[in-house]
Amino acid sequence: MVTIASTPAAKELTKGTVFAHIDFVITGIVMTLLGPMLPILSVRWAMNDTQAGNLFLAQYISSIAGMLCSGVLVRRFGYRLTLIVGAVLMAVGIAMLAVAGHILGLAAICVFGAGFGTTTPACNLFVSDAAPENRASALSLLNSSWGIGAMSSPLIIGAVQRVHQTTTFFYLLAGSLAVLAVSLSFVRFAADEIRHTKQSQGYSASPLNKKVMVLIGVVFFIYVGTETAVGGWVASYTQRIAPGAVSMWAMTPAFFYGSLLVGRTLAPLLLRSIQAVKVATGCSAVALLGILVLLGSNSIAMIILGASLSGLGLSAIFPIKISLLPTWFGDQVTRVSGFIFASGNFGAGSIPWFVGALSTRFSNLRAGFAVPLLGAAGLLAFYFTQSRSLSPHSRKS
Repeated sequence: MVTIASTPAAKELTKGTVFAHIDFVITGIVMTLLGPMLPILSVRWAMNDTQAGNLFLAQYISSIAGMLCSGVLVRRFGYRLTLIVGAVLMAVGIAMLAVAGHILGLAAICVFGAGFGTTTPACNLFVSDAAPENRASALSLLNSSWGIGAMSSPLIIGAVQRVHQTTTFFYLLAGSLAVLAVSLSFVRFAADEIRHTKQSQGYSASPLNKKVMVLIGVVFFIYVGTETAVGGWVASYTQRIAPGAVSMWAMTPAFFYGSLLVGRTLAPLLLRSIQAVKVATGCSAVALLGILVLLGSNSIAMIILGASLSGLGLSAIFPIKISLLPTWFGDQVTRVSGFIFASGNFGAGSIPWFVGALSTRFSNLRAGFAVPLLGAAGLLAFYFTQSRSLSPHSRKS
């Protein structure tokens, strides 16, 4: 087994997780930037709704491309250089967007989409490697940092728009990413050194189980799609239940995402005494209950309760899934990471679409919410099975 102390320059190495948290706060802002910016860009570029929707499609496709490349970059160049590539791409894309017209703006969205697509898997796997003793807790805190950025994005955009400083904010955001990239160039990560030492010693990785890879890809597809569907459609759902309460239905996603953030922040406390798979099983049950409450809601209070339970239930599942990747794939994690994370991103685009399609087909958004309900049920079944089948050694991972 290779340890940090066995490397010749161990004293010069850093664990580097503080860089990962800073990176993820900024990445959370970039990933959710397009939503609150859409009204501004629609006016600036004279777009109709179809053209505006193409911006999300461009971001979604480019981020999948970045995710598919991320694992390759980590294997060849390490986490540090991969995170630098992601930060530089996001910086360039945001800076371009500051003054771009429609066509160049579309290209800018593709550039920063590829940037956060590259960063997201690498950052998660880096923290997983850097904290092997408590992966699930460390990843929960990392994704809490992402949640801080994601919740800040609309607030910042609203504030800078009121003082007509949107362009200045874009440049400051791009500058922050550039500073991060430069800072990363002056450090060496212990996780990279360990990986490099193993490779130089002719370390032989375990064989890849493609059936397991497909299964876990499906789980990521279901989870990310379910989370995106609930968060993306809950405001519209509230509008159908209480069309007169404009201020409240516009705020209901905040209860979902706020609970998501709170759950990821508190998850490490549970994980100190409860096995990760059992926490994920319980969280899946809470998410299922929350969506059932949403389906049975006839008031804003019930919708808020359902959205909060759904967010709380879904909160810890994503970081726990990532923490279990070494259990499922061993040393082949970086090889499969691009496919796994891209599968989740594909779910983020597909499952919310199915919600809308079912709603249109039956003229009732409740019918559409049957899709995330099935998703939560599928997650519960998967983790319940895992909790019964994992070996005692695997359960400690």
